[in-house]
Amino acid sequence: MPANRMTMRKIKEVLRLKWACGLSHRQIARATGVSVGAVSQYAAMAKAAGL
Repeated sequence: MPANRMTMRKIKEVLRLKWACGLSHRQIARATGVSVGAVSQYAAMAKAAGL
């Protein structure tokens, strides 16, 4: 079964909480309602892209 996609708005919120607010992946997951794995994955992809 395919996974649900995250909206760009939610991805931006995850990255904002990560770098602007300095929250942990677990705190971000709780605040946004996404999994810790998804937070880790999007943070790693953004870092690899040089964002």
